[in-house]
Amino acid sequence: MAETEDALTIRAVAERLMKAHPQLDAGLVRSSVQTAYEELRYARVRAYLPVLMERRAQDLLPSEVTE
Repeated sequence: MAETEDALTIRAVAERLMKAHPQLDAGLVRSSVQTAYEELRYARVRAYLPVLMERRAQDLLPSEVTE
């Protein structure tokens, strides 16, 4: 079964953040990305969803790690 566009976006954002912060637990990164998606899922302009999700997810990650 093919993944939805949103599922692909969630996975891509999580993978980018895990590569950027390999010291973080993968589950924590996925959880922050999922939370960011839930907050932004009804955005009217979908083109910016990946960027907004990544920024929001980074805000949700521990601050001492993302600096």
